[in-house]
Amino acid sequence: MKLTKNKILITGGATGIGFGLAERFIRENNTVIICGRRASALKEAAEKLPSVITKVCDLAVEADRIELYNWVAEHHADLNVLVNNAGIQNWMNMSDNDFYEKAGAEITTNILAPLHLTKLFSQLNSLDTIINVTSGLAFVPLAAVPVYCGTKAFMRSFTLSLRHSLKASNIEVIEMIPPALNTELGGKGLHDAYPSVSDFVDSVFEQMGEGKTELTFGTSTDRAEANNETIAAYFKRMNP
Repeated sequence: MKLTKNKILITGGATGIGFGLAERFIRENNTVIICGRRASALKEAAEKLPSVITKVCDLAVEADRIELYNWVAEHHADLNVLVNNAGIQNWMNMSDNDFYEKAGAEITTNILAPLHLTKLFSQLNSLDTIINVTSGLAFVPLAAVPVYCGTKAFMRSFTLSLRHSLKASNIEVIEMIPPALNTELGGKGLHDAYPSVSDFVDSVFEQMGEGKTELTFGTSTDRAEANNETIAAYFKRMNP
């Protein structure tokens, strides 16, 4: 994709990877819209990025997703890039009393929402790029976050199919595959020891500039390129 002069919607853009992408896209002379369910987080992001456009939207709610699309179609009909970034991660076990409820929330936000948004926004004549943020956990699961890993494996598979099916539409489909990064995904403090979002963003922008459509970083590169033996070794290391 071209890295400048786009109009981009980033879901979950107020924090973490989404905010890092928004910051860099703005620096590269793009117009960026971010959405999220917390008005306070969007306000804080806008204070740091004065040119960013914000929209409160709970992606877990179907009506909110439809309203988001209608708002964009009316006010930002030249939008050409959709970044499906928003996601939730629950550390849990099958024995937890609320396992099923938490699993449902993850599946809704991590799978149903990006599928729905992809369907909706592909109706825009201006759309030329879809970026799906998956995970190194799509290749090797961490048993402590079992449903999250499953949702990312789904999105990995869906992205491969989507790239193929949209060839005739001239819509480029890019997959960003981060490893664990220093964000608050899953809870504060869980990922403090991991690489920074800025390092990840620098790497994926370099790869996009090279025309790549599968963007990896750090250990996600090893996992994305691994054979079955390597995957088994990673699983044993990650799940002692």
